[in-house]
Amino acid sequence: MKIKNTSLAVLLGIVSYSASAKNYVITDVDNGIQKGLWSLSSQEINADVPNFTINNIILKGGKQDGSELLSINSENGLTIKLSPTRGLGIISVEGDGIRLGWDSPVNEIVNPKYINLESRGGVGWLDGFNEMMVRCGFEWTGHAVQADGMMYTLHGRAQNTPVSKLLIDIEDQAPYTITIKGLIKENAFKKTNLETWVTLSYIPGSKEFTIHDTVTNQGDYPRDYQIIYHSNFGTPILEEGAKFIAPVKEVSPFNDYAATGLKNWQTYLGPTKDFDEMVFNIFPYSDANKQTQVMLANKTGDKGVGVEFNTEELPVLTLWKNTDTLKQGYVTGIEPGTSFAYPVTIEREQKRVRQLEPGKSAEFRLKYSLLSDKESVKTYEDKIKAIQGSQETKVIEQPMAKE
Repeated sequence: MKIKNTSLAVLLGIVSYSASAKNYVITDVDNGIQKGLWSLSSQEINADVPNFTINNIILKGGKQDGSELLSINSENGLTIKLSPTRGLGIISVEGDGIRLGWDSPVNEIVNPKYINLESRGGVGWLDGFNEMMVRCGFEWTGHAVQADGMMYTLHGRAQNTPVSKLLIDIEDQAPYTITIKGLIKENAFKKTNLETWVTLSYIPGSKEFTIHDTVTNQGDYPRDYQIIYHSNFGTPILEEGAKFIAPVKEVSPFNDYAATGLKNWQTYLGPTKDFDEMVFNIFPYSDANKQTQVMLANKTGDKGVGVEFNTEELPVLTLWKNTDTLKQGYVTGIEPGTSFAYPVTIEREQKRVRQLEPGKSAEFRLKYSLLSDKESVKTYEDKIKAIQGSQETKVIEQPMAKE
């Protein structure tokens, strides 16, 4: 994790425009800008740019009424769909006939105005849960709990907070990187003043993209923060015999139910009725630069997804296995984070809740790779094995905490 002072120079580095880029402001509440419907093609940058389009639309009807959907469509690359209305979360990614994402019973991009986070005992967050990547945080994350005179609802508020600023930068020189930036404000009188610039960067034509987020304590008092990058994958990668591969220092079951599946924690069933959520807590190994890589691969090893992150920034990993029926939501979550998914009260006891001093920031970087053939899957797996090397994996049979 990098923590730093948010001097004027740092803030300008986060939000200012590059002299070598085309810059577009889609939303800026401070200046009364909300373009809503907006589109751009690569030909508007210059003729040398690999073909792509970017479209922002406003959805109509149902619980998605008023939600914005931003799509990047890159020829021979990826189609990336994000929701500025839902914390700039990633709805889905597609390329080479492979989808990164899943089929949730929630089949609309639900506008947060239709979600009560405190409903169902604090798990109203589930009423909008269908994204490929959800930011769980930043003020808190984990399972819902009543404490400190308030309800800490499931997985925090960021994903149900529309961005206050939405900026798009496109380099007008190779490699023509597209950068989407959004500002999430978690501000409450007497409680918190966290502001987070969330960023997705993508090079047209490539099969990977990066996330770079910076959370800042804009208040005058130290404040807790947590983050889990809830990254969710279903078919066609997830299937019977699919494998989770990672350089693992230690793994333990989240609860007693998960302990019953500890022997087969790295492999998956097909859709299985009455399969409950099975969760495992992981401490990963990393290389000399504190970088680590993990992946999900299908049974035959010709489809997969890789996630790379820094273990100083994100020291723990949650593996969520929900191989229930297809209609119920057949999905697995690969979730790098500062914390596990226990309630914030437990994470505080176990010293995994971090604090930001006034004016300080913390940064998080992840890289997602779509792996669409046996060669790319094997190459990624070999990098994971190199990080693991001869280091042993410690298997803990008992949960580290009880809810």
